[in-house]
Amino acid sequence: MGGGSKRRRGPRHLSQTVRLDRRSLWTLNAVPGRAVYGESLRRFQGQEYRRWEPHRSKLAAAMLRTKDDPAFLLPEPGTTILYLGAGHGTSVSHLHDHLCGEQNRLGGRLVSVDLAPRCLRDLTFLAEVRPGLVPVLGDARKHAGWGVLVPRKVDWLFQDVAQAGQVDIFIAACKRFLAPNGTGLLSLKAASERWTGEGEAALFAEVESALNGASLRVIESIELTGYEDNHRLFVVEGMEA
Repeated sequence: MGGGSKRRRGPRHLSQTVRLDRRSLWTLNAVPGRAVYGESLRRFQGQEYRRWEPHRSKLAAAMLRTKDDPAFLLPEPGTTILYLGAGHGTSVSHLHDHLCGEQNRLGGRLVSVDLAPRCLRDLTFLAEVRPGLVPVLGDARKHAGWGVLVPRKVDWLFQDVAQAGQVDIFIAACKRFLAPNGTGLLSLKAASERWTGEGEAALFAEVESALNGASLRVIESIELTGYEDNHRLFVVEGMEA
């Protein structure tokens, strides 16, 4: 896992939009002067950044824990991405900083799907000042209700839904929306899956096997304990059908 996979893109390093400073992540604030969830604001070389809290974001936690270049976990700025289970917008807001920038100067598009009306309200509020962010009220399992908003396959897909059948939902979404060689990220909560009685390690091993058997290639399995207990983030690469 990891060493045998091919990377189609050359190494990318955290740069202007995302900074790693003494094990702290920061994103270039697309709405200067405004925090989203009470995070710290700080200036680096005259530009304002927001601290990306790993205890509030599984993606940030994975970037600090990955054995690979953390830049590989991020989408390319200016592209279209799909986020399933967007929640109240913590990770989404930082992704927007990176993907779109101030007034969407980079031309990105972040389709953010969540089933909860309260989350949609928060995402809609964010979208009012963050062009390029597209909030969607919908069930991650039911593509017919919102799939028209993603007419072409994407190179980056993230899923964080705390409901049974997370793996099946992710595999179906990747088959429908993830481009070959694209990056898929599955944040898996063990307690939301059916237990076999053999413990978390066996469950995560079964998940990895299922992903590898579904026209996906597992690049890395990142343990998030300490930031998010009972969670693991699987990084996969889309393969040709």
